[in-house]
Amino acid sequence: MPDPIIADNDVAESELVTRRGTFRAVAFAYGGHEHMALVYGRAPVHADVLVRVHSECLTGDVFGAMRCECGEQLGAALDAIVGEGSGILVYLRGQEGRGIGLVAKVRTHVLQDEEGMDTVDSATSLGLPVDVRDYTPAARILAHLGVRSVRLMSNNPDKIASLEEHGITVTARVPLLMPPHDGNIAYLRAKRDRLGHDLPQLEEFAIGERHG
Repeated sequence: MPDPIIADNDVAESELVTRRGTFRAVAFAYGGHEHMALVYGRAPVHADVLVRVHSECLTGDVFGAMRCECGEQLGAALDAIVGEGSGILVYLRGQEGRGIGLVAKVRTHVLQDEEGMDTVDSATSLGLPVDVRDYTPAARILAHLGVRSVRLMSNNPDKIASLEEHGITVTARVPLLMPPHDGNIAYLRAKRDRLGHDLPQLEEFAIGERHG
């Protein structure tokens, strides 16, 4: 079980009014980065909390890049939390490009565009790791908020394993499936075929391609 105590000087909380509603914004520092948890709902919920642990993706989250589905997942997760009436979104910074950083990620984009490499080969060809994300900060802030178990919005089994290793019980995985399109289908197929993500919607896209 992770230490649930976060030092006072490493955390700050305030109300955050957004277009979707009012959240409690919990900013916290861990591992050399500053992260954010958005907590929705007036009454604290400690078990089976609807949670999204979202890795920072500047190109997708902020600029709406079509290469990935990150920005769409971020919006869909917030909508689901508001629709549920309660939940938490943990936004982890310092995880750009599955942890390789923004400059390196853009370099992989060049190889994908010019050499036809997928998201895995474009990283390894540059001598970079495929995925070095650490979900310890998410587990720590969830413990700090008194969360014992979660229903995790994710398509990534590794994320579930990591949270459970750090003491957060995952009682259910809630798929967060975005419609594929020509701009992100290669990326999504690599996530499914090479990284083990559960993306059943790609089968429907393949059927459409065969009959198109």
